[in-house]
Amino acid sequence: MQRDSPLTGIVLMIGFCIVAPLGDAVTKLVGSDVPLGQLVLVRFAVQALMLLWPLARRRGALMPKSRALWGWLVLRTLLQTASIATMVLALRYLPLADAVAIFFVMPFILLLLGHFFLHEQVGPHRLIACIVGFAGALTIMQPTFADVGWAVVLPLIVALEFAGFMLVTRQISRDIAPIPLQALTGLLGTALLFPLVLLADGRGWPELDPITPDLRQGLLLLLLGLFGSLAHLLMTWSLRFAPTTTLAPIQYLEIPVAAVLGWLMFAQFPGGIALLGTGLVFAAGLYVIWREQRELRAPTR
Repeated sequence: MQRDSPLTGIVLMIGFCIVAPLGDAVTKLVGSDVPLGQLVLVRFAVQALMLLWPLARRRGALMPKSRALWGWLVLRTLLQTASIATMVLALRYLPLADAVAIFFVMPFILLLLGHFFLHEQVGPHRLIACIVGFAGALTIMQPTFADVGWAVVLPLIVALEFAGFMLVTRQISRDIAPIPLQALTGLLGTALLFPLVLLADGRGWPELDPITPDLRQGLLLLLLGLFGSLAHLLMTWSLRFAPTTTLAPIQYLEIPVAAVLGWLMFAQFPGGIALLGTGLVFAAGLYVIWREQRELRAPTR
């Protein structure tokens, strides 16, 4: 059995917090030039190619233990496809830092979904933290709504979709290893989208009809697939070395990293009200994590 190595896990999670916003920044750069269906297809295809080669020599590595898992795998792929596509649309309209900060209401949505669907306990302290987190998201959305309208709701939809994705992942994570799980998701996503994009070729459907990318667009699409796949791998491997309660606070580094990237690459930085809302989301998330750690340390009777 592998021993925990918290420092290794923290370093890997910091790597995730840098790579994931980089992937979002690349998405913002190329998302308006390439049809949505083609962009998400390339994202899954690169993920499949990256993860299939380590499994090529292991017979049966990709086959789930039971047929019932295939339904969960398809649902997981659909939820990830929807979350990626919605985030692409969100980044077309919103500043990078705002979109990432609003998305971080996802832990609160996950907490509530876990309570209603998995019957997990949510005490009054966590409930208050959820309310504060949502208030922070609304604070970020308020000035952005004046600029982009209802598109400001898109990161909230991404958070809801990704929370569902996490719940399904939690449901099947004990029955399939992380790398085969990601490889299968890449294969299923590619198999789902490729016929749609092929059917749309030449039909003039704006978000599905593929284009022939130029050199810049091709490189950005490749980087998008690499960053997205690498981010998931870093998160997966970090959880092999350190528990979730240790790593969860580190993940909030995504917000300042996204703010810096938005400033450097797009000359966009959150204003005063958006910074206040970001601080509320940040503080509420860390409070929920602190409560989790406190309960884990509490002696049992």
